[in-house]
Amino acid sequence: MDTDRFKGLLALLSTSLLWGSSFPAIKIVITSMSEYTYTWMRSLIAALGLTPYLIYYIHRYGSVSRSAIRGGLTAGVAYALGLWLQGWGTRYTTASNSAFITGLNIIFVHLYRAVVKKSYSSHLGLSLIFAIAGLYMITEPNRGFNVGDILVLFGSAMWAAQLILVDKYCRENPVIFTLFEMLPAFSFIIPDLLTFPFKSFRFNSLLLVVYLALICGDGAFTLQVFGQKYVEAGAAAIILLSEPVFASILAHLLISEFMTLSQMVGASLIVAAMLIVSFKS
Repeated sequence: MDTDRFKGLLALLSTSLLWGSSFPAIKIVITSMSEYTYTWMRSLIAALGLTPYLIYYIHRYGSVSRSAIRGGLTAGVAYALGLWLQGWGTRYTTASNSAFITGLNIIFVHLYRAVVKKSYSSHLGLSLIFAIAGLYMITEPNRGFNVGDILVLFGSAMWAAQLILVDKYCRENPVIFTLFEMLPAFSFIIPDLLTFPFKSFRFNSLLLVVYLALICGDGAFTLQVFGQKYVEAGAAAIILLSEPVFASILAHLLISEFMTLSQMVGASLIVAAMLIVSFKS
């Protein structure tokens, strides 16, 4: 494996680790504020966190690439819708169902590669089978399908669109791209003002939103853009599916949750899928 590809894989694994740490925080936050408040507040804090870099960049280089702005804003629309639909749907379904259905974005990405890009391979197909089987076993979704599951499924399609758009624009500066990617979600302040008058919420919820915005938002998405410079979208989707694996490991370390034998097998299948796409050469 060459050095650039290794750096890309490491960046994407770091993204998954940070996203995996976000699930417990989101579950706590969403109980004390509306999905609209959560979405726009996280976006605002994330954008403010990267603004000093934007000022520095403009001062040093004079201007920002239009392609970075256009790509960031376009991917940001998909990101905002995915974030909102996932948060909204999780209100009406279980966390395990939400995690499993969100992970199905991998199918949309692989369909895009096969149908639109007309470029697919046997190793990607094999890794997809391993990944979906592993995802099902590690999340252990409940039977049945309700309105929450449907909302999360639409959100999953948006996450797939975000990943595909990042693949298209990943040659741009990753920090600048991420800053503009965070902006569209701020528009959710409008329905929040119209339907949910501002309410007080716990201080620890605000701290969690700050963590989600700066670490799981700015940090993770910058690493994603950087990683996808060296790893194509189909393989990146497989690697990013390690998110529930990291979530389970962190749950064990932080809150003493134990993985069942089925979940351990599922995690192993996801790791196997990652190895197939990572070391195919």
